Amino acid sequence: MWQYLFYIIIVRLFRWRLIRNMRLSDLKNNECGIITKVRGRGAFRRRITEMGFIRGKKVTVIKNAPLKDPIEYNLLGYNISLRRNEASLIEVVSPEEANTSYEKLFNGTLSDDLLKTSAREKGKDIKDINVALVGNPNAGKTTIFNYASKSREHVGNYGGVTVDSKTATFKQDGYTFYLTDLPGTYSLSAYSPEEIYVRDYIINNMPDVVINIVDAANLERNLYLTTQLIDLDIKVIIALNMYDDLQKRKDEFDFVTLGKMVGIPFVPTVGSKGRGIKELFEKVINVYNDTDPYVRHVHINYGSEVEQSISKIQEKIKIEFNYNTTDKISSRFLAIKLLEKDHHIRNYLLNTSNYKEIIATATKETERLESEYNSDSETIITDAKYGFISGALKEIFRPGALTKKEITKSFDNFLTHKLFGFPIFFLFMWIMFTATFRLGQYPMDWLDQGVHYIGNIINRTIPVGSFKDLLSDGIIGGVGGVIVFLPNILILFFFISLMEDTGYMARVAFIMDKVMHKIGLHGKSFIPLIMGFGCNVPAIMATRTIENRNNRILTMLITPFMSCSARLPVYILLIGAFFPKHKTGMLFIVYFLGIIMAVLAALILKKIFFKSEELPFVMELPPYRIPTMRSTIRHMWHKGSQYLKKMGGVILVASVIIWALGYFPRNNSLVENYRMSAVKIQKNYENNILSPGLPVEGSQAGEADIQMKKTAMMLKASQQENSYIGRIGRFIEPVIRPLGFDWKIGVSLLSGIAAKEVVVSTMGVMYQVDDLSTNQDEKLSDKLHNAVYNSGPRAGQKVYSPLVALSLLLFVLIYFPCIAVVAAITRESGSWKWSLFTIFYSTGLAWLVSFIVYQTGKLFI
Repeated sequence: MWQYLFYIIIVRLFRWRLIRNMRLSDLKNNECGIITKVRGRGAFRRRITEMGFIRGKKVTVIKNAPLKDPIEYNLLGYNISLRRNEASLIEVVSPEEANTSYEKLFNGTLSDDLLKTSAREKGKDIKDINVALVGNPNAGKTTIFNYASKSREHVGNYGGVTVDSKTATFKQDGYTFYLTDLPGTYSLSAYSPEEIYVRDYIINNMPDVVINIVDAANLERNLYLTTQLIDLDIKVIIALNMYDDLQKRKDEFDFVTLGKMVGIPFVPTVGSKGRGIKELFEKVINVYNDTDPYVRHVHINYGSEVEQSISKIQEKIKIEFNYNTTDKISSRFLAIKLLEKDHHIRNYLLNTSNYKEIIATATKETERLESEYNSDSETIITDAKYGFISGALKEIFRPGALTKKEITKSFDNFLTHKLFGFPIFFLFMWIMFTATFRLGQYPMDWLDQGVHYIGNIINRTIPVGSFKDLLSDGIIGGVGGVIVFLPNILILFFFISLMEDTGYMARVAFIMDKVMHKIGLHGKSFIPLIMGFGCNVPAIMATRTIENRNNRILTMLITPFMSCSARLPVYILLIGAFFPKHKTGMLFIVYFLGIIMAVLAALILKKIFFKSEELPFVMELPPYRIPTMRSTIRHMWHKGSQYLKKMGGVILVASVIIWALGYFPRNNSLVENYRMSAVKIQKNYENNILSPGLPVEGSQAGEADIQMKKTAMMLKASQQENSYIGRIGRFIEPVIRPLGFDWKIGVSLLSGIAAKEVVVSTMGVMYQVDDLSTNQDEKLSDKLHNAVYNSGPRAGQKVYSPLVALSLLLFVLIYFPCIAVVAAITRESGSWKWSLFTIFYSTGLAWLVSFIVYQTGKLFI
């Protein structure tokens, strides 16, 4: 009975979910639906509501035209036709899904004042609101997004953290909010990828309400984006964020009056502390339902000459045959963008019936304005917008005595000083690496002891066989060898988070701009490079903040030289094993060499592939902020949890695959030879004990035990060399032998294609067979120290030395990035050619550098 009820509930919920977003255009002939929402804007909504398409009304499909467009409907007892794209803007539910009688809810006649309200209201049980968050970088969008939706997106106090939209769902007051955090942008122009992305999202997805996050400390600059949202003629609410800063400075700001002036309600918020968030979404409900008294559409007056040009272009756009366009995009917004010579906006006009006429008119009016004002048309409109903002703020804003700019200036005088700036930066990096090694050593040892304890339990309790080998050598040896570095990863991300949250990251870009300029890049390129110390994937995504495409792609190509956290376990393993007295210094040198390699690569690639005009350094330096320990720890642990997920995903699978390739095929003749050797050793031991006249010594038993271990090791080594992975390693060994590497190192490097941590887990699996020590808790670093060549001209010699370790460190630093990074480069560059180029040029460079280091080092040793 309960199973049946559960099944019915699931089916109902699933069916409701499917039908909830059904559009009128989805209905087939003779099907009917109940209207729940009318999307679109301006003239379209007015026209459609006047025809009776309002919430609660029943619509029936009569028939489709021969070419499936338009569609004839029956509404309020008369037939009417709509184009399919117009019908797609009307949401409906089936009569079966409408649990409430809409006729009872809407008895009587609706007044003209209620028509607009009715079209945006929904059914009693269907209360979904699509909300988009837009705002300048550093305004606090992601903070509000996280607090409202209980998400864990990272918040950074510099531009370009949110380089893609994030979505989340939450409920309040009986409504379900579908919240989208859009990239930070200063305007809706076509200057950067973020601006195009945000504009396209708003136009194409038509969110029910847009929340414009405004930094209360930078009103004039932040409100520029607001003026463009006003031009779009959409429903907007302004979240006056970081309002506590404004109060601390004792500024006087009459935001209520400003809200009435621009027809947009203001809600004070403090996103970092969650203040005003509930009130903000209560206001969203009111605006969505058209019950807020302040909401109205206003036109910003750009002056008589500009308004005259806007009107002439609008006349060409606002004709009946262009309703498909103007139903979704404000004709005034289109006209303004055409005057600003925004060529990307023309894509929205390609399907208009008089496209050439519109463009000709816009070109003519642009030339007229530029001749009249003797200035660029974009500058004319920008000046008018800032003039409007400045005039409004003069009436309603009074600054207090203490400004945050003065505090920020005091810090900047020291942190960006021409003499102190670089030493402070390098000191911070040194502290970060020292803490990563020394503070991380204690929990790392505890985790290592726990891994060995689990391994000993498996060795004692599980019978000998393939399953035991899989658990002890494959999973414990592989995953356990990597998980011990989790504390070091957490500490590294803690320091990177501090740099981002405080605003210091932007200052690093500022002081490094001169250096970046010398190699043909922008100061903004340094931010993705620093982010690469955490993970190369988000760092490559952060290159979207770089306006010039050539500089953007060049930054992508050199970002993999930054030592991501995935490489850190390899560094710690090799440096700890072969450079124990200089751990911090060696780690700092490896990271610094990555930066040097990136600089050299940029210089070469810039001259060969990426010759372009230099762009001015324009980047916001946000005010310094004290990060909350909660947000910093949450970001640190969020990255740590991603590392743990990788343990249970990529690294676990890779470890099992590496173990299987090294375990199979099983050679029965080798096993038989081992058995015979073991029997022979045992008989010799017994003969020595039973021979009369010979003394029995305990050392004989120990010698026999060592011989048995050596024989077992030789068996495993032979099996591994003849396994699938051994064959792969032997195949590539001639290529890597000049670098000082054996075939096991080659296999470990190949496994790094999946993720660089897998290099360590592969070593953990590969070197299990070389354990001659009686100490079962021997670390992987000790195993590397004891590893010897089992055959060939170097049989019996040590595989590793400090020189080999250095050569391997440099190879891991430079050679091809992991699969995730390759995919990110492909996605961000829009072409596979740059991904393939990165793989081949970085691997070739890694071989060359390691070859030079190893062969040169041999001359002095």
